[in-house]
Amino acid sequence: MVTITSAELQKQFGRYRELALRAPVSVTHHGRESLVVLSADEYKRLKALDTRQALHAWELPDDLVRALEVAEPPAHTAEHDHEMGAE
Repeated sequence: MVTITSAELQKQFGRYRELALRAPVSVTHHGRESLVVLSADEYKRLKALDTRQALHAWELPDDLVRALEVAEPPAHTAEHDHEMGAE
């Protein structure tokens, strides 16, 4: 993957736009990767693979509600109970 600075992207947007149509282009800002420019087709392909779904609590399937009702937190999380006012 080609990596460029955000300043470089601004100066030569047309060049990197064309490049991003063929392969993702990583853009850095202050030395850190901040975004990736990719083609709309590649974005759509990736989104189609994402099957995650946001639900309200009342929309959860019954089997998941039951699983949550009996779930126990890991033992190491007890060290944070005081943050919730638990004794």
